[in-house]
Amino acid sequence: MPAKFNPIKIFAGEASKELGNKIAANFGIKLGEMSILKFKDGEIQPSFDESIRGCDVFIIQSTYAPAEHILELLLMIDAAKRASAHYINVVIPYYGYARQDRKDKPRVSIGAKLIADLIFTAGAEWVMTMDLHAAQIQGFFPIPVVHLDSSVIFIPYIRSLELDDLIIASPDIGGTKRAREFASLLNSDIVICDKHRKKANEVDEIRIIGSVKGKNVIIIDDMIDTGNTLMKAAEVMMNDGAKSIRAFATHPVFSDNAAEKLNKSVLNEVVVCDTIPIKNPGEKITVLSTAALFAKAIHQVYEHESISSLFEMPVSYQKQIKF
Repeated sequence: MPAKFNPIKIFAGEASKELGNKIAANFGIKLGEMSILKFKDGEIQPSFDESIRGCDVFIIQSTYAPAEHILELLLMIDAAKRASAHYINVVIPYYGYARQDRKDKPRVSIGAKLIADLIFTAGAEWVMTMDLHAAQIQGFFPIPVVHLDSSVIFIPYIRSLELDDLIIASPDIGGTKRAREFASLLNSDIVICDKHRKKANEVDEIRIIGSVKGKNVIIIDDMIDTGNTLMKAAEVMMNDGAKSIRAFATHPVFSDNAAEKLNKSVLNEVVVCDTIPIKNPGEKITVLSTAALFAKAIHQVYEHESISSLFEMPVSYQKQIKF
């Protein structure tokens, strides 16, 4: 006898409305109706404009700045719980505060853990996200976490460029594992940027471990914030004889006019995902959609099917779903 499934409904907060519409369309349903009431003092009150009683609800919301996006997500989860949703699933394309994953100096909070606690306390029963700044953040949640990998989107695009003399670069020591995974899939070598910071978002010196002379360089990272480190690394590589330099980063945080600066930099192209919306990206910035990937993962979870195939065969993934 076939299993009985509860109705599914997908909603999106203000931070991910455009992406939410794309995910719902890829899934084959319409994005659920909801509204955000804003009081004169700035207080917000999300509400579902349709019944969700007994439904499996998926709430999509990235938690980039301002922090109000996090509060909105928490209120949406609480509203779904109080509206008698059968199961509350939270999809966070970009998980903010992920850089605060440990105590790297005395008397600081572990922000990533605090946000995880708040999401769980609000009533979330399952979380999906993409390319966490630190993979161990999955362990901060006492509920299941599905951690998607943007390589299933980036690898086919890199292959389509048909670059010879390809080499993968890690922007820092911490990103070496990610760079090695890409290099393995692309049968390439890697180089590493050894950087010394004076303080956050400010790099004093960058040295390249390995040779980029005559190479088409692909820099792999999880996010771009101000872009200062990336641009400085690109300049060093170009001075070292690189043929071309492209950057691939999942999350375009793009603070401090980063998009404008990247378009004026020596980088040939900057490829990012739509986990954070970008207005007027410019000529050098290419935005690839994550909608089909998230829709496929939601479908696998909803149907109680394994999602391991999403991780095991990134190169052939585009043959399975349409972007």
